[in-house]
Amino acid sequence: MCGISGIINFQNELVKESEIREMMEKMKHRGPDDEGVFIHNRVGIGFVRLSILDLSPAGHQPMFSKDENLVIAFNGEIFNYIEIRDVLKCKYQFITDTDTEVVLASYQEWGEKCLDRLNGMFAFVIFDKRKDEIFGARDRFGVKPFYYYLTEEKLVFASEIKSLMPHLKKKEANDKLIYDYLLFNRNNHPSETFFRDIKKLEHGSYFKLTKNDLIIEKWYVLKNRLKSNQSLSPEDYRKLLKDSLKLRLRADVKIGVTLSGGIDSSAVTSCLIEDCGVDDLNTFSVVFDKNDPNDESDYIDEYNGIVKYMHSVSPTADDFFNEFENFIWIQSEPMPNTGTYIQFKVMELASKHVKVTLDGQGADEQLAGYHYFFGSYYLELLKQFKIRLFFAEIIAYIKKHKKIDALKYLSYFLFPQKLQVRAQGQKYRSVNKSFIKRNKNYYINKVLFKPKNLNDYLLQHFEYKLEHLLRYEDLNSMCFSIESRVPFLDYRLVEATLSTPSNQKIKNGETKHLLRESVKDILPKKIINRKDKKGFSNPREKWFRSEKFKSYIFDLINSESFKNRGYFDSAIANSQYKKHLKGKEDVSKEIWKWINLEIWFRKFID
Repeated sequence: MCGISGIINFQNELVKESEIREMMEKMKHRGPDDEGVFIHNRVGIGFVRLSILDLSPAGHQPMFSKDENLVIAFNGEIFNYIEIRDVLKCKYQFITDTDTEVVLASYQEWGEKCLDRLNGMFAFVIFDKRKDEIFGARDRFGVKPFYYYLTEEKLVFASEIKSLMPHLKKKEANDKLIYDYLLFNRNNHPSETFFRDIKKLEHGSYFKLTKNDLIIEKWYVLKNRLKSNQSLSPEDYRKLLKDSLKLRLRADVKIGVTLSGGIDSSAVTSCLIEDCGVDDLNTFSVVFDKNDPNDESDYIDEYNGIVKYMHSVSPTADDFFNEFENFIWIQSEPMPNTGTYIQFKVMELASKHVKVTLDGQGADEQLAGYHYFFGSYYLELLKQFKIRLFFAEIIAYIKKHKKIDALKYLSYFLFPQKLQVRAQGQKYRSVNKSFIKRNKNYYINKVLFKPKNLNDYLLQHFEYKLEHLLRYEDLNSMCFSIESRVPFLDYRLVEATLSTPSNQKIKNGETKHLLRESVKDILPKKIINRKDKKGFSNPREKWFRSEKFKSYIFDLINSESFKNRGYFDSAIANSQYKKHLKGKEDVSKEIWKWINLEIWFRKFID
């Protein structure tokens, strides 16, 4: 797990090593253990290393093929590298125990087709000196990042946006993403970022740069890998999860788990202990006061006596106030809520004990873990005229959850697109109405809020939503030099799960039916039967009422820069915040957007 960067000049101008080193320095946290630079005429590649496999100097990058024609800079982990190496060792003499060397040999043997064999998370570039060609690729679901800046003069790429900033001719915000962010809480686009001129290589894509021509192709399309209504038994699901975990235990450093108390991270924890025989596990959690509705310690405590080393952190309003501006800088792009900060604190805690973490990211998107998925399932039942099952599921939901949120989601999905926009505008009242009118693209609600059925909606999440969570995961972990692994995103597990019929995900008013059935013998009953879902929940409502935040927020929403940007109505923001302070309503989600977007502008654009 590392950081890569590079410059390819199109005018045959020699790349300056100082420019590469400046890019490397801005993400040295991604690779504190080693670094390397390769310069070859118009091509420059930089690398910072976090040593996870083969900790010796043999893992130094950029790495060369035996004939020194190919040069690779690789960020990520290939978990099945041992199996691939066994296939290739009759033709290639391996001199390291790294997965990087396996990727390089795989490319020599199979070219771009090597990507289909890689089970892991990755973003890499390979330079072919003889062909004067650059090949680069990104993993199936976008676990590892790859950003780039393209002009007529050069291509600049890096693992983090901050490394590209010095090369921008002009710093401009991307209003398309800001619109989706403010109205729909979405901050991810397949190829665009919040910076107008900075792009990202789409997940599951590769590129070739030959004679200054950049060609980008999709090498992995998830929907093409799925089978229709292919049932999966709980036992087979468990086997797939177990195999994914065993592969992700491959490391030459200590491994831990980020444990939230939810079913996903709990399943990872229990399977590691029961199925993989891990007896010295470290877990890392966030807890609050027992009376705080955001606290999950009652569920986390179920592992007392089961997990050997349990660690927790309890962030306060003062902690958040003192750290949030630096946190915004680390994330590089705006975030819809403060839950990402909670993950940041968990990773900070983990960095004191381990170098690799496992967590449950991706399970919600393949097993319908969010409650709005009920709405898409009900829509599917209506379209199929399964009226009896439709009402049975609604009744089961209301009995188990004591609320009717699922019906609200169904109603929302039935809205025309313009009504969806209007509903979101009424929900987030401080967003400037003229800004809403100026943006007629309605991008996110066109692709994400009009599901045909449950499985279609899950697929949409993999294409358009999941990656923003993976971005938080990457930046929060790497800023503390931690490698975060996501076992639920083993592509074999994803493809098998998304191919199952809807009632294997939602059944009898419960989400994640297949997962619950597969691990019910090893998970504490309190967690298996848990009905609510919090996910990095935090007391932001209280935090924004603290004295420090009170003066800070009023100063911010009354500043000239905040008023002149045109994204928010300052008068409405003032009125809302006063009501929030009096406890009349909770507008903490909007408050965070005021703060996050304004500070992002000041740090990155202004």
